[in-house]
Amino acid sequence: MKVTEGKKIYFASDNHLGIPDSRSSLAREKKFVRWLDTVKVDAHSIYLLGDLFDFWFEYKTVVPKGFTRVLGKIAELSDSGIPIYFFTGNHDMWVRDYFQLELGVKVITEPQQFKINEKSFFIGHGDGLGPGDTSYKLMKKFITTNKFFKWFFRWVHPDIGVKLGQFLSKEKKLMSAKKDIGDVENQWLTQYCRKKLETKHYDYFIFGHSHIPVELNLNSESKYINLGDWITNFTYAEFDGNKLSLKRCKD
Repeated sequence: MKVTEGKKIYFASDNHLGIPDSRSSLAREKKFVRWLDTVKVDAHSIYLLGDLFDFWFEYKTVVPKGFTRVLGKIAELSDSGIPIYFFTGNHDMWVRDYFQLELGVKVITEPQQFKINEKSFFIGHGDGLGPGDTSYKLMKKFITTNKFFKWFFRWVHPDIGVKLGQFLSKEKKLMSAKKDIGDVENQWLTQYCRKKLETKHYDYFIFGHSHIPVELNLNSESKYINLGDWITNFTYAEFDGNKLSLKRCKD
């Protein structure tokens, strides 16, 4: 992938639209839409690294109510020719085909490597990586990503299913993996990045999930960036073709 002069790649994560209530969620949604309007001027592409919603489940013919502004804006940018990549997070992993068919977005369910301007990027949401959190990793493998479980859940009426999903998505409930806390050098995602570097070089690691903005040099050639969130930090990353940096939205 080549980013030409004057173009930039933007990365954002963890909006968790829908919490803590509809009023504050709407205000954050409008702010994110304004940011998308700002970056579309020079965006080569946009990467959304998961947990755009606090809960998302697609039935065969039904999607959750709400989020009209952000979904419409994503569709608009995609229609204008800006590639948009959406990495599913632990709160919106039950994406089916709505994003691809209606919004023109490429959905990615696992961390993935990209080569951009001869730079090697390793990008993902970040849940379930690194040491620890065994219970969540087992839950993700056998429940939330299990085809039978998803098929079974679709037989629950949406009014009940969405309410149940919203309950399970809350902090310390089923869908909420533990967040990285404590010293940045010893965080799970930092340890994961260092482990990856033992076998292969990457210029940049980009994750979300922890809600804690991080810009850390792993060595003289590799950097780890955590995108923070759009709940309290309103942070994002920007790659101008040469340099990747963490920034804060100034509304």
